[in-house]
Amino acid sequence: MAMVQKKRIFVAGHRGMVGQAIVRRLLQDKTVDILTRDRSELDLTEQQKVREFLAAENPDQIYIAAAKVGGIHANATYPAEFIYKNLLLEANLIHGAWVNGIKKLLFLGSSCIYPKLAPQPMPENSLLTGQLESTNEPYAIAKIAGIKLCESYNRQYSQTHGTDFRSVMPTNLYGPGDNYHPENSHVIPALIRRFFDAKMADSPSVTIWGSGKPRREFLHADDAADACVHIMSIDRDAYAAATEPMMSHVNVGTGHDTTIGELAQKISDCVGYTGEITFDPSKPDGPMRKQLDVSLINKLGWSANIDFDDGLRDAVQGYQELVNDVASFNEGAQRGRN
Repeated sequence: MAMVQKKRIFVAGHRGMVGQAIVRRLLQDKTVDILTRDRSELDLTEQQKVREFLAAENPDQIYIAAAKVGGIHANATYPAEFIYKNLLLEANLIHGAWVNGIKKLLFLGSSCIYPKLAPQPMPENSLLTGQLESTNEPYAIAKIAGIKLCESYNRQYSQTHGTDFRSVMPTNLYGPGDNYHPENSHVIPALIRRFFDAKMADSPSVTIWGSGKPRREFLHADDAADACVHIMSIDRDAYAAATEPMMSHVNVGTGHDTTIGELAQKISDCVGYTGEITFDPSKPDGPMRKQLDVSLINKLGWSANIDFDDGLRDAVQGYQELVNDVASFNEGAQRGRN
């Protein structure tokens, strides 16, 4: 029996939440060899190193899950880093793929690419039709540039070189491997940590930034990974026909949203916090609503599978395990010093 030739797939950003989820999903396919590199092994902002790596390893496909990401506070504090580092790494990988004859690539963007006043739910064709939300504009511009890089290489080289670069725009993601930094995390991990800390400290109340009224859509990282693999599996002609013009991007979400106030209550319940939840309207809300139109990806044969309440419980459990691991490590280190 002839051996099946395995596809070599490079997952850039495999240590991040989405990258980890993509690796987990790809491991289900026995015809795939997964290629990864830590930041210490390959700096994606270094163009020559990226080119040399891709030339040496010659993967069949690339998933670009690497990015500098963060919530409202991080975007406001580090705007230069958000635009500079994201522009560099995506340009190096996308151009490097073309230089080395790697025809198939998936770029992961973000729902923040859409205008502040885009129609709700936000369809793919609302891109570049209005002003961006100011709180994350640098990051959004970098992600828009990634989409346009993929479109442009397809436009110039798809017929002559078979270039097939695709983009997906996931909504707000959460799940195992999330970033729980007290200042630079997104809303779900930030709230999980805040309620957990409040419970441990027996705090009488927890204050949430903003009014609690904005609505957000959330997608589990494992659903996002499944959508990415699904998009890459679609026949090229079928994908091109569905995403004209220029083989553009596809939204990935659940089609459902919730208010920040409702989210805070759900997480409080999952954590088991019984104190009061208050809101600080002096802090920025961001856009009042951000829900994706997911009709295109549904037509392409994919829809979200993980229930939001189940996903939140999973995320809270993951954080509890992380805290327990850190506590065990610190206890062991202390015993070692004694």
